[in-house]
Amino acid sequence: MELKGFIESIKARKDALEKGGTLEELVKDIQSGLKAEELIGEVARSSDDLKEIEVELFGKKGLVSLLRKMIPQVAPDRRKEAGRALNELHELYMGAFRKVSDALQSSEKAARLAAERVDVTLPGRRPQYGRPHPIAAVTDEVVGIFQGMGFTVAEGPEVELDYYNFEALNMPKDHPARDMQDTFYVSDEVLLRTHTSPVQIRVMKSKRPPVLVIAPGKVYRCDADVTHTPMFHQVEGFMVDKGITFGHLKGVLETFIGQIFGVGTATRFRPSFFPFTEPSAEMDIQCVICGGTGCRVCKNTGWLEILGAGMVDPEVFKAVGYDPDEYTGFAFGMGIERIAMLKYGIDDIRLFFENDLRFLRQF
Repeated sequence: MELKGFIESIKARKDALEKGGTLEELVKDIQSGLKAEELIGEVARSSDDLKEIEVELFGKKGLVSLLRKMIPQVAPDRRKEAGRALNELHELYMGAFRKVSDALQSSEKAARLAAERVDVTLPGRRPQYGRPHPIAAVTDEVVGIFQGMGFTVAEGPEVELDYYNFEALNMPKDHPARDMQDTFYVSDEVLLRTHTSPVQIRVMKSKRPPVLVIAPGKVYRCDADVTHTPMFHQVEGFMVDKGITFGHLKGVLETFIGQIFGVGTATRFRPSFFPFTEPSAEMDIQCVICGGTGCRVCKNTGWLEILGAGMVDPEVFKAVGYDPDEYTGFAFGMGIERIAMLKYGIDDIRLFFENDLRFLRQF
């Protein structure tokens, strides 16, 4: 018998009761003709089937519940006998139901365990681990080198005031050096910082010498091509104390170049101009691509510009309340993207921001 037929037979017996059949007759009929365990075991193929059978037998409107409601209709002298027969019928159904349920649960559990079986001898699946972006990795390396020389890390806001970004760095409103910055202005007095040098002003305003600070961070300029992006990363470094000379600056930077590009990397300093340093210089390194023999990357000069530096201008000291007759200091700034391009031999800065996994997995 199929489940559907079994359910229909139960419903037919309930219909017979509702149409005038007597409880005694129905109980006797059921007891004489029903092999409950065998029949339920035959029609129930799953736990869902058992739930359906349970509703029809033991639910609020099930067969057993309906039979119990008919007890008062039995003649008083037969009522005890009918009640006993009904209890036997209930136990018959319930016992069969439990046995079949236990058997089904065991078989379903065995089937599930078989389906979910794990062969521990099979090779495992290696998870794909993330890794630092090359810009983040180079930033950490650069900062780590300077921390090893005693510099402390400082940070400042990326949305900056004109005063900190320009004026306190010896660039008043009409200064031509402002045109070099290609600035993103939010308002006349608020802008996206064009360099990390404002951190220098903020630190010196809050701290007295000696000061030895490295300041990494994002900066913004209106520029975009194979070697420039509107957002890029810089590291600003500066040192202020009594008796600081250009020789200290050269020593710090040459130590840094030796660690980031390798000991023995040749360097040179060229005179330059920055409003906030005097004297100012640009530092070149021997081309890491051709080894100084000349190539397309270094335009056959054998040298590559790496950073700008100089001695802090006395006007900057006046802006932060330092006595330029008592203190001297140096400052330098470099682009992290440029360091990374030279370190890894990359010729297009846009590769750092395109999120091409084929590119990123090389680092």
